[in-house]
Amino acid sequence: MSEREAHHPIDPQFLTRWSPRAFTGEPLDSPTLHSFLEAARWAPSGYNAQPWRFVYALAGTPAWTPLFETLSSTNQSWAHRASALVLVVSQQRWLPPGKSVLEPNHTHAFDSGAAWAFLALQASIAGWHAHSIGGFDRERARAALAIPEDYSPQVVIALGRRGDPSVLPDALKAREQPNSRLPLSALAAEGSFPFD
Repeated sequence: MSEREAHHPIDPQFLTRWSPRAFTGEPLDSPTLHSFLEAARWAPSGYNAQPWRFVYALAGTPAWTPLFETLSSTNQSWAHRASALVLVVSQQRWLPPGKSVLEPNHTHAFDSGAAWAFLALQASIAGWHAHSIGGFDRERARAALAIPEDYSPQVVIALGRRGDPSVLPDALKAREQPNSRLPLSALAAEGSFPFD
């Protein structure tokens, strides 16, 4: 694993978590998967609306194929070795306190991203890896998994134990290592938005 270095003090879990594509295919049992989902359940959200929903499939079960087939061919080329897939869906409307009519939830995707992060960190702590996939057919997922119109498919998460990069297609082998991040100075500024 390449070295990752924080420029300010943080817990090591933020540096050790990364998103490999090479998985072993080792079975993931339901209690372990549910512990990852339980961590996601405790993510923060505006007004505690909790707009995230998870549709999951363990490898080798009837639920696997409909979810797997929503992935792009490039993502199918490596995700077939994952132990589970989890579709993150966010509810676009909510019922604010004291209201009787649903209103748009402008932070549904943002809040659901926090739930994904909690899931990914819990998986990493448990010795598993999570890789979020944006390359999938959202309308196919909606139809195949009976997702109502009020919910927005966000990402599919592939979960598994890290495998040998040799199982990957050649185009992905060189990318199978933890990457770095932009410096904090390129991401945070006091008082105004000076970024290019």
